Amino acid sequence: MAAACAPRLAVAETPGAPDSFPEREALYYSVLEGGGVQCRLCPRQCVIPDRQRGSCGVRENRGGRLFTLVYNRPCAGNTDPIEKKPLFHVLPGTQAYSIATAGCNIHCKFCQNWDISQVRPETIPTRSMNADAIVQAARDHGTRAIAYTYNEPTIFYEYLADCARAGNAAGLYSVMISNGYIQAEPQAALLPLLKAVKVDLKAFTEKFYAEICEGALAPVLDSLQRIHRHGTWLEIVVLLIPTLNDSVPELQRMTEWVVTQLGPDVPIHFTRFQPTYQLRGLPPTPSDTLLKARQIAIQAGCHFAYTGNVPGLEGQDTICPACKKTVVRRYGYQIRENRITGGKCEFCGAVIPGVWS
Repeated sequence: MAAACAPRLAVAETPGAPDSFPEREALYYSVLEGGGVQCRLCPRQCVIPDRQRGSCGVRENRGGRLFTLVYNRPCAGNTDPIEKKPLFHVLPGTQAYSIATAGCNIHCKFCQNWDISQVRPETIPTRSMNADAIVQAARDHGTRAIAYTYNEPTIFYEYLADCARAGNAAGLYSVMISNGYIQAEPQAALLPLLKAVKVDLKAFTEKFYAEICEGALAPVLDSLQRIHRHGTWLEIVVLLIPTLNDSVPELQRMTEWVVTQLGPDVPIHFTRFQPTYQLRGLPPTPSDTLLKARQIAIQAGCHFAYTGNVPGLEGQDTICPACKKTVVRRYGYQIRENRITGGKCEFCGAVIPGVWS
């Protein structure tokens, strides 16, 4: 994921054998002849023999029933600025209590959280925390939201949904930091529980998704359109990796698709790649590449195009599309000035789309 590196929980238990994880039957699967099951949570739709797991490493067939091995088992938790997700149009200047489990349903060669996303849950320390405990931790830290992040939250779907329900009942928003790799039915059930979704759009070619992520682009585009149609607040992040997904033609196609299919008000963040995991031989993204991508998005009609992972670089403030004045001024994750009142620009009264209260 392009999100910030995942801090470990301060108190953790010793890794254990798979059978030591509490049983929780998974949602969204079909029983097959011969004892197999087919998971229907994400586009992989893994066919899983008895005592085996899907590609995510956390959903296991036990005697013809599919179980999640990460329910109530976070491996990371921390309080982060909401801007770190990054979500620039959601409660600026507030904090989110961020949690993750082990596992992921795609396998990006550039993942900076590979040590939790690309491992099985029994191999890393975890802590037992149910939904009520997560809500209490969020309250204790004075946060306004719970963020499901660091790895792909789809793979801990049942845990996410229960935490979101408990959080909503306690007056806490839930935000999902996702790769968008989820099937229509589970996504439709989840979206009403969420205040916002940030999707990492890895690239705009099937070749990149297949070779670099072991995934596919088309399901992610379908997922983005479903989020937009539902009305859940959506922001997109594109981690620009030199030579792999940063060409001008690809960025033109991508930004034109976002504007025509999702609308000009969906923010797009272009963020700097840092060498990590299996892509250590490439250089960090030049600042000029980020600035060029932002200009391409603006030319395509995007109202809110941002740069990221380079504090102080142009393109991190929110500009009112109507009067062109700066309504939110940022440096890194810090809010220096906020001139949005009641969801509107204080200078001209134009509506600034987002979640402001």
